[in-house]
Amino acid sequence: MALSFCGKRILLGKPLGVSSKRLQHGYIILVPEIGEESPEKSPFFRNDGLPEFNNITIENCRAAVAKQTLDFEAGVKQIAKNLTLKPCDNVFDEVFKPLEELGTSLEKTWGLSKTLYLGNSTLMPTSSYMSIHDRARRARVTKYNNKEIYDAVKTELETDRERSGEENRLLRKFFIEGKLNGLELDSHGVIILSGYLNKLAQEKTIFKQKTEVSTKAFFHTITDNNIIREFPDKLVKAICSDPNNPLKGPWKVTLAPHVYMPVMRYCPDPQVRWNLWQALVGRGSAYRDRELKTSLNLEEIRFIRRDIAKLLNYDSYAAMSMETKMAGSVSKVQDTLHGLLQSARPAQEEELKNLHQFASERGFKSSKLELWDVPYWRRKQLKSLYDYEEETFKEYFPLPKVLEGLIQLCEKLFNIVIKQRHNVSTWHRDVRFYDIFENYSSAPVAGFYLDPYARSEEKIRIESNGWMVGIQNHSRIANTKPLAALIFNFDAPTPEKDSYLTFTEVKSLFYKFGHAMQHLLTRTDYAELAGLSNVEWDAVEISGNVLAHWLYNKNVIDSISCHCNSGDTLPQQKFQTLLAVHKHMAGLDLSRELYLSALDLELHLTKDFWLDIIKRLWPQYRCFKLHKIDSHPLSFTQIVSEEWGAAYFSHVWARMIAADVYSAFHEVQGDEQQILDVGKRFRDTFLALGGSVHPSQVFREFRGRDPSPKALLSSLGLKKVSSKKPI
Repeated sequence: MALSFCGKRILLGKPLGVSSKRLQHGYIILVPEIGEESPEKSPFFRNDGLPEFNNITIENCRAAVAKQTLDFEAGVKQIAKNLTLKPCDNVFDEVFKPLEELGTSLEKTWGLSKTLYLGNSTLMPTSSYMSIHDRARRARVTKYNNKEIYDAVKTELETDRERSGEENRLLRKFFIEGKLNGLELDSHGVIILSGYLNKLAQEKTIFKQKTEVSTKAFFHTITDNNIIREFPDKLVKAICSDPNNPLKGPWKVTLAPHVYMPVMRYCPDPQVRWNLWQALVGRGSAYRDRELKTSLNLEEIRFIRRDIAKLLNYDSYAAMSMETKMAGSVSKVQDTLHGLLQSARPAQEEELKNLHQFASERGFKSSKLELWDVPYWRRKQLKSLYDYEEETFKEYFPLPKVLEGLIQLCEKLFNIVIKQRHNVSTWHRDVRFYDIFENYSSAPVAGFYLDPYARSEEKIRIESNGWMVGIQNHSRIANTKPLAALIFNFDAPTPEKDSYLTFTEVKSLFYKFGHAMQHLLTRTDYAELAGLSNVEWDAVEISGNVLAHWLYNKNVIDSISCHCNSGDTLPQQKFQTLLAVHKHMAGLDLSRELYLSALDLELHLTKDFWLDIIKRLWPQYRCFKLHKIDSHPLSFTQIVSEEWGAAYFSHVWARMIAADVYSAFHEVQGDEQQILDVGKRFRDTFLALGGSVHPSQVFREFRGRDPSPKALLSSLGLKKVSSKKPI
């Protein structure tokens, strides 16, 4: 078993490995199929280093992963055996370089499998990918929980030998992973930890399954045409009973994210909105199906996490989480949340006061706004104040123009050239491939696939607007170049019209592209530290958010906008509207994120019952009454059953750092050479260094000081309130 905090944020699944089928008198053991193809014949390898996607099958992936995982595990055992035969003279030559070479093929096959899964689920169904994923993950973690390797790393750290900063980070990564995997424990402690982890995995699975069942079980039927009169066409089609006649009822509303939030924004009936809201926040509670209650599961998960932290000699699970965070300590996170709240909370109060007055003037009868009222009246206020409708802005952002401007921006800032390469094997005819050249080099230094369009029968579509998949990491040791895939679900073009993006989709494209730049432009020696590998959780989203900030620069907007009829760029007035919308009710939004971050920390710091915690925190952060039916922690899967326990604050933290980073560009606006200088500094720090340097040091190298929340608050239009404690 392994408790791994470092590494990739990746999907979890069922094991492939060795499986079994129950017969009448026993079991037959099914071993994984081992591929027999030579590297020359394998579709995973070509002379140009790119895979033959159009020839890759599920069987290829399964066979390759089966062989590569066994080879990797055998290689790890051999390295460990060598360490027992003689003292380790050079841990980098004897451990890390062999591991780097061993893992290259496995990581690439894993990345290709995930790309196929997200890009064409008919070629790689969910069950097939999950089995491949879990088998690869279990093999990969063996290098982190091997006692001989851990001891060699620990011995090297205790020497005073001169090492590079990257080498120190590599040692530190393996040390932290080993520590969190219990390699400091005696044999009895290892058994106890294994029991905890097994129980934790079971409880998390139960929590997730109950939440999913509860989510899917609810629906609300609308029969009144007047209720849907303001719904966008896309939403009506998503909830209609007859796809051929979407305006004919009834309409079925569910808690699916792509249905729930749009309905809350467009539904004029407060009773319908309340019904949806209470169903969402009541999941897992005694107010719903008692068989789907998750309170005991939540408390058991918290209890097990406390025991794990105590066993590994941490004061709390939250303190243990800080081992892999830029923030470094619980107190620093709490001080930051508190400091931001000093500005967000007063703004929230004023925003809700103004929104209530606006609603009252338009027939709202209640003396106060409830949580289920805010999305509807907020949209109405945006329309009234700024004439903002997302669909009208969509007319200005054709994907070819947006992509052209985005590439030009990255080329200018990072001194690179991005060129499309044709006749490359892909998983669909819509997919394009791009080479990246650095300093006008003759050979590309990296490459990425772009799969932009939704394909309802083929592509996975969940809450996320897109994915960046790191197919292959940069490694000087293994001589591999970065390879990535950007996969989205934008509307496909028609013979008469290009694909047009909403501004939200434009932001998603910029964000994921920034994410990809960090993966593709890294300069580290080891894949273990390249790109986003080994980057602390609260720093992973920085580069994506930095690039998204450029959308509030008029020159950039001009470079990516072109009206579908006139060809005009986005007018100045509409650009100002985008700025205003970005700041609209920012205090409310930030307060909510701060509350969830604080809730997550408290759940992993204290032994208080979850209900007592929210009763204590809610009035500090939110301006709404806490209704007795509101049991939101009981369906908070991100922190309970997923990997963000004691880490939810990372989203706010990364936004804060990114705003501070972007402010360096903003401070020199108008001076082209200084902008290029800042771009080079960003390229040489955040993008080039990857996980080879702690992000706090990376920030200091870029900014020349420690981070401040001032830029984030300024970008949101919130007033800075002085705080006694610096970040």
